[in-house]
This record gives sequence, C-alpha cells and structure tokens, in this order.
Amino acid sequence: MSSYSLSHLPDPVLLHDLAALVARERATTAALLAHLAEVDARRLYLPAAHPSMYSYCVHELGFSEDAAFKRIRAARIAYRCPAVFAAVAEGRVHLSAVVLLAPHLTPENVEELLAAAATRKSKAGIERLLAERFPRPDLPERVEVLAPPLARTLPSAPPAPGRIEAPASTGQLAPGPVEQRTVVEAPAQRPKVTPLSPGRFALQLTIGQATHEKLRYAQALLGHQLPAGELAEVLDRALDALIGQLERRKFAATAKPRPRTRRSSANPRHIPAHVKRAVWERDGGRCTFVSEAGRRCPARTRLEFDHADPVSRGGEATAERMRLRCRAHNQYAAECTFGAGFMSHKREAAREAAAARTRAAAEEARARAAAAEVIPWLRGLGFRADEARRAAARCQSVPDAPLEERVRVALSCFAKAPLARAASSLPAPT
Repeated sequence: MSSYSLSHLPDPVLLHDLAALVARERATTAALLAHLAEVDARRLYLPAAHPSMYSYCVHELGFSEDAAFKRIRAARIAYRCPAVFAAVAEGRVHLSAVVLLAPHLTPENVEELLAAAATRKSKAGIERLLAERFPRPDLPERVEVLAPPLARTLPSAPPAPGRIEAPASTGQLAPGPVEQRTVVEAPAQRPKVTPLSPGRFALQLTIGQATHEKLRYAQALLGHQLPAGELAEVLDRALDALIGQLERRKFAATAKPRPRTRRSSANPRHIPAHVKRAVWERDGGRCTFVSEAGRRCPARTRLEFDHADPVSRGGEATAERMRLRCRAHNQYAAECTFGAGFMSHKREAAREAAAARTRAAAEEARARAAAAEVIPWLRGLGFRADEARRAAARCQSVPDAPLEERVRVALSCFAKAPLARAASSLPAPT
C-alpha cells in the first residue's frame, strides 16, 4: 500500500495526524529560516559559487523564485528580530504575515506587532492591521478616459503586423455622478517574457508616451527595410545596436582594434582595451569563480575585471593574469586575501568619501544658485553679462547671506562706491 494512500485511516486519526504534521511543518519552517539567516549572514553562498542568497536558494536548494524571495525576506527580519522564529514555530504568524510586517518590525515593537498579527491571521487582516498602525496618505483622485471593456474591443481579425495595441484597461468607474467618479485601477502588471513554443516567446509590458514615440519613429526610419513595421524585428535591431554600444563601453569590443602602443597608463589599475577584449572573450562574459565542488558561478551581470594578483602586491593587467568576476565574488576574493575586517574598513571609508563628495557637490550647487540669483540685479544696473557673472561668482563664498548682502559683495568687485551704496535701494529685476 502506498504511504500516500490514507483511505484506510479513521476520521479521528486522520485529523490528529494532520494537526501533528502542521505543527511539525511550522517548527521545521522556523528552523529553516534560522539556517537560511545564518547562511546569509556568513555569506556561505559565495564559496558555493553563487553571487547571492537568492541564487543559492533557487539553484542549490531548489526553491521556486517566489518561495526563495519569501523565505529570504522572512529569514532576514527574523535574524534581526529573533522573536519571529518562535512566532512562526508556534503558528502565531505565517510567512506571508512576516513578509508584510517586515518593513515595520523593529526590536522594540516586534512583540507587540506579532501579538496583534496573531489575532488577524489572514493576509487581508494583516493588511488592515498595518493600515491602522501605519496609515498612508490617500491616493490622489483622478478622472481618466478608460478603454471599453476587453470583451467589446477584441478585433474581428488579428492586428496587422507591427501594430501597437493599447492595453485594455481593467479599471472600473465607481458608482455616482460623472463629475464625482474616480478611477479604481487594477494593480499594474509586471513586464514578463513567457515561452510560447520552442524558440518563440511572448513579451508583455507597458511603455510610456516617450518610448511609444521612439518606437514609432524607429518604425518610420526602417520603412524601406521593414514595410510592415514588424515590432519584433524593430526590437531585435534596436537590441543589436544597444548591445554593440554596451559591449564597446564594457570591454572595448570593436571589429577594427587600434594598433597597440608602447605607452602605458600611470594608473596601475588601468586595463588596456586589448586585455579587456581578450579576457571577455576567453571567459565568455561570465563570472569565473569556481567552488570546491567544481561549480562555476552563473552570474553574467555586474561583472568586473579582477586582477588575479592584487595591484597592491604588484599585479599587472595582462590577459593571463586578469579574469572576470561578479561583484560579490570580486569582493569575496579580496576578503580571502586581505581579511574581512580590512575590506569592511575599506568599504566604510569608500562610503564616507562618497558621502563627502555628495555633500561637497550639494554645497557647490547651492553656492552657484546663490550667485545666479544676483546676476539679474547686476544686469539691471547695466553691467554686461560677462561682468555680472564674474562679479556674482564672489557671492559663492557667502551663499547663506541675504540677497542684499550678496549684491553688495558682487558690487565690491568693481570698487565703485556709488554702486555699492545703491545696492540697498535696488529695484526688483524685471
């Protein structure tokens, strides 16, 4: 008899076993989250040749994409707020509830929110709880022209090749007078690519007005080559052009490489174009990290050129000693070489330097705006545009000063006392 055939079990036994299995599953789920959280914290997916915890869960553990996302999200919030583990194990909250609560959970409010969520176990109940505890502003009222229902807009014949069909709206008008109706819209669908048959895929997405105009213009430019304006062919040619541009930028791809010169860059991290081309072609545009089990990292995005011998230790940018690594494994290799603490300090220093540059840029923009505000006043006094700009530049040193004071500073550039005295009675510029 199959172990999955339960027709022989009496009703009380069947129900008892079911309850026991549910309790066991909850405990197992909590233990699973704890393991996922610890693996994530230690970044053990990196030596296993995965660029992220998500990739590890999907390709190594066999989770579906949705299951991986939900469990990683829940594991990370539980790692930060350990009370979540017990709540899941005891069945007080389910994974969907944890994911919904995650943006709002803190070590200070976790117990209270979990207790409140336990009384509203459905997903809709959790959403109402969050709306009460963390209210969001109302959506702005809008009145829009909606397409007729889909059932009444289906064409009697297939659209012509290359025809752009406006997506049918799934929104409805709320009852009431026309002037008071507001649009109730369905959630926007994510772009998706769906396999239809061998070698054929359906692409569905929503584009904006600017993109629509570019698409129409591309069809017009290809009018002689594609009289029917097939969208698939237009997209294919557009991607060819984009890929060529990105390949030139990323690894200096070209059909006519320039002759090599003996001149070398003073920057030890500079990678010559011919080296980039050779490394990219050799590594197949894919991360080269290989785990101890022989698995190669599948990452093809966020790739970086990595020195096999660190630059700080005399490494040179040659095709033989360069390799492609994804961002995660490039950092992992550096940690293995220099230590996790050292690299953490370097990354923190880089973040602080970037923040300092951002602050400096903001201060510079504010100073330029303060100077630009003075220029109309100087022009109103009859100064030429170049004179006004040169004098107003002095005001960048006092961006917080009142406008009158900034005008005085600018006029001092001309060393003309009458003009300086007139600054206090300047008329508003026209």
